[in-house]
Amino acid sequence: MTESGSQPGPDARIRVLVVDDQPLIRRGLAVMLATEPGIDVVGQAADGEEAIQAARRERPDVVLMDLHMPRLGGIAATRAITGQLAGTQVVVLTTFDTDELVFEAIRAGAQAYLLKDAHESEVLDTIRAVHRGESRLAPNIARKVMEEFRRLPVAAAPDRVPEEKDDEPASLDALTAREERILALIAEGKSNREIAKTVFLAEGTVKNYVSRIMEKLHARTRTELAVKALRVK
Repeated sequence: MTESGSQPGPDARIRVLVVDDQPLIRRGLAVMLATEPGIDVVGQAADGEEAIQAARRERPDVVLMDLHMPRLGGIAATRAITGQLAGTQVVVLTTFDTDELVFEAIRAGAQAYLLKDAHESEVLDTIRAVHRGESRLAPNIARKVMEEFRRLPVAAAPDRVPEEKDDEPASLDALTAREERILALIAEGKSNREIAKTVFLAEGTVKNYVSRIMEKLHARTRTELAVKALRVK
């Protein structure tokens, strides 16, 4: 998505920043992405501090972010980048999938969470998806985050809205039947295009519904919205 929040055009090139402390992996990812049509690698960074500086300078559409790095880790860098650059989305690409890391990355604003054993096509598909304003939450990752939400007391969740309580479903009650249906499909990991086909609506109309649901449920990202939906199932 652009700085203004508008949907990118179908021919828009995707500007990607690659962040990883291992030079071989970082350069390999950059080479792989640079050969793909419609993708421009605008920079590389070896740690979180370099990532923030490069993101401010280059204004990438997508940051491919490692988590464990020297000086400043990927979670802190993700929080800074998504907080400062509204038009930049973060895709986590890491070796680790512990509950705590997954949860913190999503709370920091990551739109997707992939492991480094992911196939090239999955990485490319995820980058393009988040650029369209979608998220990619694999079922196993969603389960981890859902369990983490359940373990946290309401007061300890860092970005929770005060009115939200586990025994108060008021925010969900505010949804219309159509919005509840779309929310359920988001929780299943479906893209806007897939949802549109399922509920017989235009893709742009689904996008508007998703934005309205996010506002009602106080979700910063589509990924967090999916987690909230899973939590109340």
